[in-house]
Amino acid sequence: MLRAAGERQFSDRHDAGDRLARALTEKDLDDPVVLALPRGGVPVAFEIARSLDAPLDVFVARKIGAPGHREYGIGAIAEGDVVVFDSWAVQALRLTAEHLDELRENELVELQRRVRQYRGDRALPSIAHRDVVLVDDGLATGVTAEAAVRALRTMNPRRVMLAVPACAPESRDRLAELADEVVCLMAPAEFRAVGQWYERFDQTTDEQVADLLAARREEAGPR
Repeated sequence: MLRAAGERQFSDRHDAGDRLARALTEKDLDDPVVLALPRGGVPVAFEIARSLDAPLDVFVARKIGAPGHREYGIGAIAEGDVVVFDSWAVQALRLTAEHLDELRENELVELQRRVRQYRGDRALPSIAHRDVVLVDDGLATGVTAEAAVRALRTMNPRRVMLAVPACAPESRDRLAELADEVVCLMAPAEFRAVGQWYERFDQTTDEQVADLLAARREEAGPR
């Protein structure tokens, strides 16, 4: 496992969340609500919500992959049907408006399914006039987080803070123009993948997401 000079990796997502929470406790947060990008952002956000004594829930956003190469992200969609596309990728692949609409519709169906799976009948916590801490386990291209930040902006929060343990510097800088603040503990110049900064980076399961959300609701009690 590669290490950046002078920087310690996170042992796992809970360790990353604990360390990120320490940085966030120094912020002047007003009635915060913590929202995690599932699935990997949930263990990180769990530790943050505990530390801030804040409610925790998911905010669902989905990467939009290129036709025939879904692993190559060319955009993202977030709750509220907010869509972001990488204009360079769209032009390079010569995608038409009809192509983009079809890609959006396909991911919208999956996004809605995941909202039902993770949140069930629960409504998204009210974020109007509150500080929102949006959490993921890392920031590579940042396109999924961008869609989420843009969507949250439509809900009249007091502030939107993006919090990630590790990030690509160029993505951090771009998103700093959209969020009120980006809190990132590691932004190494040679950032290749989020997983390289974790000693354990197993896939977070849907069951783990459900368990962590339920555990935090039980800890926090009625609000």
